[in-house]
Amino acid sequence: MDLAAFYHDQLFRDCLPFWFPRAVDEEHGGFLHCFDRDGSLVDSDKSVWAQGRMSWMLLTLYLDHEQRPEWLAWAESGLRFLEEKCIDPADGRMFFHVARDGTPLRKRRYAYSESFAAIAFAAHAAATGSAASAGKARQWFERFTDWNFTPGRIPPKFTGARPMEGIGTRMITLVTAQELRKHLGDDPSLTAWIDHCIDDIRTLFVKPELQVVMESVAPDGSIVDHFDGRLLNPGHAIEAAWFILEEAAHRRDGALTRLGCDMLDWMWARGWDEEHGGLFYFRDVYEKPVQEYWQDMKFWWPHDEALIATLMAHRMTGEPRYLAWHEKLRAWSFQKFGGAGHGEWFGYLHRDGTPANTLKGSLWKSFFHHPRALWRCHQLAARGNAIT
Repeated sequence: MDLAAFYHDQLFRDCLPFWFPRAVDEEHGGFLHCFDRDGSLVDSDKSVWAQGRMSWMLLTLYLDHEQRPEWLAWAESGLRFLEEKCIDPADGRMFFHVARDGTPLRKRRYAYSESFAAIAFAAHAAATGSAASAGKARQWFERFTDWNFTPGRIPPKFTGARPMEGIGTRMITLVTAQELRKHLGDDPSLTAWIDHCIDDIRTLFVKPELQVVMESVAPDGSIVDHFDGRLLNPGHAIEAAWFILEEAAHRRDGALTRLGCDMLDWMWARGWDEEHGGLFYFRDVYEKPVQEYWQDMKFWWPHDEALIATLMAHRMTGEPRYLAWHEKLRAWSFQKFGGAGHGEWFGYLHRDGTPANTLKGSLWKSFFHHPRALWRCHQLAARGNAIT
């Protein structure tokens, strides 16, 4: 099997044609993304995350594959929609969910819309040389980090009697800073954020004595022995693992390579379903029951992240088990999530791998995780064992 050719074909013949041009909203700008199995529109509301993510993905292909004018034009439509419709003038933060015409519908207490805007504007700056877009990328990154790391900035979700810290803000800050460095150049402040987030992940969330990566911990890194505190999200941890492997490759740092591989090893062991195949969505650190009813479902994005992580680990270490995991995962995922003649993947499967519904796009699923995995795996396969 020519892996590079396989992933290239899946991206450009299966995934991208499903989304474009149907996702482009010619009337209001930006992107539609809530599609059924055949590409028919199920809902016209728009995720603000998707506007930034889809713009970034198009610009990534424009920069790294081919400078197709329509990709640039579509991405710029997404960026304009973000600026014109998705910013709350009351505080300068972004909404989470808007109507097709941009009418605000929902704003969340946590900030991730800003991080996806930051990577999209950074990629646009690289594609066009726009100093304005470079400035916007830095501005949105600064707003994102200020909101997520300044004590007291985020309104509390609970009473405060049982405080916890999440891995999500650390891993997204890490990958956002990496993207800005890639497109805008090295900067001491970006390096400082990368170092800070890796140190937090290593010291707070990675538990070598239990061989797990926690999703949430107490502020001192201890495990909170309740439902939420015991939760493991294998896909999230494996995604964080490849972000760290990316940094290991950039710095040629063997200790970071070991950290990323340990995270992958432990969470593969915790997450892989030996009976039915695929990755569980949630597990409990002490193997107690998980209260969320979707805990044993198979979501699309953890499988995409694990495709990247396993192939990256193999290319960086040469260890055969990572390629064996990748091939097992690839065979299962493309068989079970495959789009049955219309392209793209289904988003949600039952534990046995049968579709839970026929959605291929939603407020959470857009032209991002799957095409990113296809593109990264194509690049990794084309390079061979070139990463050390």
